[in-house]
Amino acid sequence: METHPPQPQGLKQEDEHIFRSRLPAVPVPENMTLPDFVLHEAELYANKVAFVEAVTGKAYTYGQVTRDTRRFAKALKSLGLRKGQVVVVVLPNVAEYAIVALGIMMAGGVFSGANPLAHASEIRKQVEDADAKLLVTSGSTYEKVKSLGLPIIAMGEERIENVICWEDLLEAADRAGSDAADETIKQTDLCALPFSSGTTGTSKGVMLSHRNLVANLCSTLFSVGPEMVGQITTLGLMPFFHIYGITGICCATLRNKGTVVVMGRFDLRTFLNALINHEITFAPIVPPIMLALVKDPVVDEFDLRRLKLRAVMTAAAPLAPELLAAFEHKFPDVQVQEAYGLTEHSCITLTHGDPNKGHSIAKRNSVGFILPNLEMKFIDPNSGLSLPVNIPGEVCVRSQCVMQGYYKREEETERTIDAEGWLHTGDVGYIDEDGDVFIVDRIKELIKYKGFQVPPAELEAILLSHPSVEDAAVFPLPDEDAGEIPAACVVMNPNAKESEEEIMNYVASNVASYKKVRLVHFVDSIPKSPSGKIMRRFLREKMEKKETNSSANAAHSSSHTA
Repeated sequence: METHPPQPQGLKQEDEHIFRSRLPAVPVPENMTLPDFVLHEAELYANKVAFVEAVTGKAYTYGQVTRDTRRFAKALKSLGLRKGQVVVVVLPNVAEYAIVALGIMMAGGVFSGANPLAHASEIRKQVEDADAKLLVTSGSTYEKVKSLGLPIIAMGEERIENVICWEDLLEAADRAGSDAADETIKQTDLCALPFSSGTTGTSKGVMLSHRNLVANLCSTLFSVGPEMVGQITTLGLMPFFHIYGITGICCATLRNKGTVVVMGRFDLRTFLNALINHEITFAPIVPPIMLALVKDPVVDEFDLRRLKLRAVMTAAAPLAPELLAAFEHKFPDVQVQEAYGLTEHSCITLTHGDPNKGHSIAKRNSVGFILPNLEMKFIDPNSGLSLPVNIPGEVCVRSQCVMQGYYKREEETERTIDAEGWLHTGDVGYIDEDGDVFIVDRIKELIKYKGFQVPPAELEAILLSHPSVEDAAVFPLPDEDAGEIPAACVVMNPNAKESEEEIMNYVASNVASYKKVRLVHFVDSIPKSPSGKIMRRFLREKMEKKETNSSANAAHSSSHTA
């Protein structure tokens, strides 16, 4: 049985200024778990490759994915995993990643992906905050998790003492009798607990149900017609621990019976070889990769006429108009889809993937239109009133994709989801007369470094833990390669002898590499509002001006020297 959400009632509702998709609503299946939904009819594609690693060539067919997902679910239940218990997965992008995640969900557990590049202390915090019962990792990341006091399943050929081997576990499941007593899994049960910094800047678990993710996939895949099923080859470079990686890439591809070409890290030559040799047709990437494709001379070593690429999607950071124009000039046959989404909304919310509207006539730097089944409004941050077209306000969205809340963070949940079910995103944007949405600013203060979220509050806490630091503020500075970099203004105590570089190194020793503070400037005080909030925008503008003046002075000095 399928439920059909109410049909859209036009673009806008005059009295409340609520905006809906210009496309018809799409049905959302009832009572299907996420694994059931994405593996539906997989047996018809049993010999088709579902995942293949670009570097090693290791591959899994749909038959193998289905088989091993069931084997892993059975093994987890034999280990005593109960419905609702969390399993933290600390793995790079590998061909088995979706099998691990879907197996956890099929067993009734809750999948929580962690960044394998994170510092050991950051992984510990996620494990503790999630109340995790089990860990899945590999030999390369084992050292980061071995002291956490939880049972560990390790993938890979290396055998580690007192650690459960992945292959041995699956083989034991084959030898075991019938499945352990099944607990009924409902669509409303939690299946994923990704961690997001949300609008407050501190990382917390986002509770997503099977229905949340199934509904988001139904809305996102509206444009994939029957003729496209089995025909799309997608690049799997975006991290699978992220909601977009596991849902928007892995699960969406499984549902459409396409192929994911898995890459563990970005290397331009490997990337281009994968695009050409695997005939990739769709590539979700971030602006820094687009910049490399436009500017790096390595690209000229390849015969771009061999590309089968039809579209790229970018969503993790703003796309500069100049970069968009340069990319389209170099790759005229590739459609650029800018999108918008958030973990709290189960993934994609807005996209350009409209079958009736080619990119050539889509407005530049719009993040797309509202997907089917979604409602959106833009509110005045001061009055809370919804706003008409072309007037910027905080972006709010309401749908079946909205999270159940932040795990054990009731107050933050109430601040983010209001009594009427609207998710307040913390972003500022507007919608125009044609239904195209533009994001113009962020109320939330996250820094987007190469697509990774870097919470300023987390870095400030580390800075303030240094005995010589009295006060600190972290904010983003624009950067051509990374999009944004974390910068800091720091107030040192009078007797401090550390240099700015030493303070940067102190932060670097406590965080993952992408979270490093890239610039430190000592100041006498940190400007704050009357309510005590750090005035980050003022600091950013002041630092940008300082950097501009420094560059100009250096150029002037150089010209005189010459």
